[in-house]
Amino acid sequence: MSNSTGTTRKPVYLAVYDTLADWETGHATAQLARAGYEIRTVGPAREPVRSVGGLRVQPDLALADVRPSDAALLILPGADLWDAGDDLAPFARTARAFLDAGVPVAAICGATAGLAREGLLDDRDHTSAVSFYLAATQYGGGERYVDADAVTDGGLVTAGPTEPVAFAREILRLLHVYDDEAVDAWYRLFHDSDAGAYAVLEKAGVL
Repeated sequence: MSNSTGTTRKPVYLAVYDTLADWETGHATAQLARAGYEIRTVGPAREPVRSVGGLRVQPDLALADVRPSDAALLILPGADLWDAGDDLAPFARTARAFLDAGVPVAAICGATAGLAREGLLDDRDHTSAVSFYLAATQYGGGERYVDADAVTDGGLVTAGPTEPVAFAREILRLLHVYDDEAVDAWYRLFHDSDAGAYAVLEKAGVL
């Protein structure tokens, strides 16, 4: 996949699993796709999964076949399963492999708890739904919790379940999809319904 300047971009991997919160990543994946990124879904296996909203998703890849070197980003949405046992722990371990390889990871909602259990938030600034949600995991990063809509620390983006637009904003910034002015305007449009942002986005060729 190439952008308008001819630069080859690696795909973005979107984790999919049963009970995934399908509203949390749509802003990010839609904008990334419009900007020229291929979105590839990654499931526990190749069998279809079903979102909390009832959408049936056929994964493009099984988690065992994922390599950090093949991707630009790994996105982990929330899901009821993050708090219902260890079924999704392999996705948190994969996030560790990505971060260790210098490839970014973006986690929202329950996925932040999965990263906390994996120890990935102990030494990074982060956020989630509320601080005591992560505290229940007994992780060691409570002092690094930030009360914000979304937080980026190095190659890791975190956000709570009510902030899909801020989550997307941080991803667009992290991957340098648009310049800061365009990203800020995009956020104002989709988060604040600021009609004045249209002119900036049209000038930047985003809309």
